[in-house]
Amino acid sequence: MDLAYSEAEEAFRHELRAWLAEALPKLPAKPDPRDWPARRTHDLAWQRALHDAGYAGLHWPEDAGGRGATPTQHLIFLEETERAGAPYVGANFVGLLHAGPTIAAEGTNEQRRRWLPPILHGEQVWCQGFSEPDAGSDLAALRTRAVRDGDSYVVSGSKIWTSHAEVADWCELLVRTDPAAPKHRGITWLALPMDTDGVTVRPLRTLAGSEEFAEVFLDEVRVPVANRVGEENDGWRVTMVTLSFERGTAFVGEVVACRRVLGELARTARADGRWDDPALRRRLGRLAAEFAALWRLTQWNVSEAERSLRGGGSGVPGAVGSVFKLRYSHARQELYEAAAEVLGAGSLDADHEWVADRLSSLSYTIAAGTSEIQRNIVAERILGLPKGR
Repeated sequence: MDLAYSEAEEAFRHELRAWLAEALPKLPAKPDPRDWPARRTHDLAWQRALHDAGYAGLHWPEDAGGRGATPTQHLIFLEETERAGAPYVGANFVGLLHAGPTIAAEGTNEQRRRWLPPILHGEQVWCQGFSEPDAGSDLAALRTRAVRDGDSYVVSGSKIWTSHAEVADWCELLVRTDPAAPKHRGITWLALPMDTDGVTVRPLRTLAGSEEFAEVFLDEVRVPVANRVGEENDGWRVTMVTLSFERGTAFVGEVVACRRVLGELARTARADGRWDDPALRRRLGRLAAEFAALWRLTQWNVSEAERSLRGGGSGVPGAVGSVFKLRYSHARQELYEAAAEVLGAGSLDADHEWVADRLSSLSYTIAAGTSEIQRNIVAERILGLPKGR
């Protein structure tokens, strides 16, 4: 693993820092975190600023509209924007981190020209239509049907936990196109315009009081065959590309954020006189080691991606992303449990940022594949253990 930064990479860091110092003071105040229409406007404005400065889709290939930066430069970008307090991808995390990279890797040239520029320019928001009410963590058990009818698929079914469906323009949608095939082989990946007739969105209120997820009901919705990414019934393989991005890189910026929160926790504990508690100091010290190790794992993953690219590979994150996602999910929960301890009675203040983050952290062992699913992936694809029965 190469942990050293080259002169060119450090120059990129300084260039980015200078731009952030100039751009961030011009950004409007953050909206209410529970007001997703306002957050959409805010997040897309930041995306347009990134695009105009040449930082949008930094690590995307140049032929996909990106800058073709190395994985290490992308890591520096995430590190510096988080340290500067810049907005993260926000309402369009599905488009920027999941659907966009998948289309860049698997889409046709026409699909890339059609969908990638609006994502990078900050013009459109995507949501993820994968999970279903009766499928649990078994994504391959989905039952939303798509029947071919000429140049369209007629789709009927429902999705749940559809991220940002209430403010999205497009949905990356998984459907079953061959119910007679083995469950992993009869699936197709479609791009669905959310304003299509027959689409109904019902927001879901989370424990934290936010409505960032929704149920989506599909009643004979017609989706053009031209909106299919990959071949019919090859959607499971395409989905594995999507999930490798979701688990491998989507949480990287949040590791930096957690390390920042950990430092704030330590300062708060010192100011409140709680630092004298040796158990608390040990707890925060262990968490510091956890997040330092996660950052090293991130750097290792980046080094592997760069080696893949140099060898003519895709640079798409692999199963090791599940190791990162598994440990990060639990470490984040432990961090905000420690935050509740430091806050004391303040941990009952629902408006406190750390309290909202603590409630949100409870979902991380479920989102992007449950911890049980991640353990199966690690056991089978990394350790080579036989599949469970």
